[in-house]
Order: sequence, then structure tokens, then C-alpha cells
Amino acid sequence: MASDKSYTITRNNNVTEKEAVAYLLSQDSDFILPDTESRKRLMEMFNIDSKFSRAFDLIYIKDSDNNNSITVDDVDKIIFIELKTTKKFLPNNPSGFFFGATKNEFDLAEMLEEKYKFCFVCLHPNSLSYSLLTTKELESKIKTKRIQYQINL
Repeated sequence: MASDKSYTITRNNNVTEKEAVAYLLSQDSDFILPDTESRKRLMEMFNIDSKFSRAFDLIYIKDSDNNNSITVDDVDKIIFIELKTTKKFLPNNPSGFFFGATKNEFDLAEMLEEKYKFCFVCLHPNSLSYSLLTTKELESKIKTKRIQYQINL
């Protein structure tokens, strides 16, 4: 059974992710937070299986008007964004970033290639920044990687 500490960590991570979303939306109007209906339409437009519905957090559309209106005309410009956030001081973001990622995130990134990026957001006041990396760019920077199984019974 999950401990109270694990719930607190999850709650804190959700707050940090919301802060990261707010930061990105304030920095660049090309980031879009899709609502439930937009998320469904995106998955249909790209023929993405529903098991990947939580494998991205935002989308990025170059020269977007950020009105959350996604059209078929946008398909070539859409990039799926998976957020990874920290409050750690990282003057050379993403260098020094420690994060977890799911198999679905990496599988979707592999399927979409250049149309999927990991966005590393540093919320430390002295190194507030973000960095976008494709899986290929990320793989070239990874120092260590391990697999962890999380199992519910």
C-alpha cells in the first residue's frame, strides 16, 4: 500500500508540473495546453492509440495564436511535449537533470520522432529556464539510465 509520503510527493510533483505549465505558457505563446477534447482530436489526427493519452502534457505549434484551436492545417507544425520539471538549481539546463519517464513516453517519442520532444523545465529562481530535446538529442546526453518496475497488486 502506498504511504502518506508517496502521496505527498505525488501531490508536490503535480503542483510543480502546474507551475511549469504556467511558466511555459507565459514564456512562449506557441505552447498549448490541450483540453480533453483537443487531446482526443490530436490522437485521432495522428492515429495514436489511446494508451498514449497521458504520454504528453502540451503541444507546441510554431507561430500559434494560442487559442487552443487545433486544425488539420496545423498537423505539420504540431510537436508533442512531455514535461520534466525540477526546482533544483541548474545553470546549464538540462545538464544535471534527474527525472523519471515511462515506457509509453519513450515509445510515443520513438513513433513520432521529431514530432515529440521532452521539455526540461527548471523552476529555480536563479536558473529559471526550459530546454527542448528530441529523443535522439536526449539519448546523446544521458549519462546513466536504469529501469524501475512499479507494480500494483
